[in-house]
Formats: sequence, C-alpha cells, structure tokens
Amino acid sequence: MDLRILDFENPIFSTLRQMMDVSDEPTEKSSNAPSWAYVRDAKAMASTPVDVKEHPKSYVFIIDMPGLKSGDIKVQVEDQNVLVISGERKREEEKEGVKYVRMERRVGKFMRKFVLPENANTNEISAVCQDGVLTVTVEKLPPPEPKKPRTIEIKVA
Repeated sequence: MDLRILDFENPIFSTLRQMMDVSDEPTEKSSNAPSWAYVRDAKAMASTPVDVKEHPKSYVFIIDMPGLKSGDIKVQVEDQNVLVISGERKREEEKEGVKYVRMERRVGKFMRKFVLPENANTNEISAVCQDGVLTVTVEKLPPPEPKKPRTIEIKVA
C-alpha cells in the first residue's frame, strides 16, 4: 500500500485522533467520551469466547486458555452476583538474534463478566485449568421449599 495516499491532516484522521485521544480522567471536553479503560475492557471482552452450560445442579463456564498458567488467570465474584474471569497472555521475551516473522496469536489482557442468576451459589465456585481449557463451575442453590400453610390461632375477645 502506498502510504503517500494517507493524508494524516485529513479531517477524517483528525476526528479519529480526537476519538482515540481519551483518558481515564474525565474532562469537560470528553465527559461523554469512553475512557481508555472502557475501550480496553470492551476489546478484552470481545476477544474472549466462552461456552456456558446449565446442568441440573450447576452452571459451567468453559474458556479456551492455550498456553496460560493458572497464575495468569483470575476468577472473581464482584457485586455479589457478577462472575469475572480475567487475566493476561504475555508475549514471550525476545532473545538476541531472534525476531518474529509473523505474529498471529493474541497477547494482552482478556476479561469476561457474567451476571449470575439468583439461584447461583456464589460461595460454591470452583475453577480448574487443564490442557489449556478453564472450566469454572458455579453450583446452584437448592430450590426453596414450598411454603406450607400456616394456621393462625383465633383468640376470643
């Protein structure tokens, strides 16, 4: 591609630069603009596919995590019912005399958030990473017992 045809003073590039020139600190100019943290988190969430299964007694979240160690992955519960799976895939350290010819594997942060249903037992969550696949199991609470009729004693006045 001939880079001379890209005029970086073009109004389109100027608008793109303004859109991308956002910070984590709110300012008068960018009070409605997304922060870098929001853009970064949205990108991380979009690039982390997850399968979710419902079993009779649990919910199971399955995420491919090739090449990651369990120390690179975090499983947390926020706000009492939001399951957050996050971490970071780091690039290998470059060795002298070795250079990348092509890089296609994703590196960087990843994250997914799930609002858990009311019957999820957030005190009973387990996570296992085996053969590059993370499996997070959230046990279900037992169904509430049906309410039995209650007899009210009638008093004599």
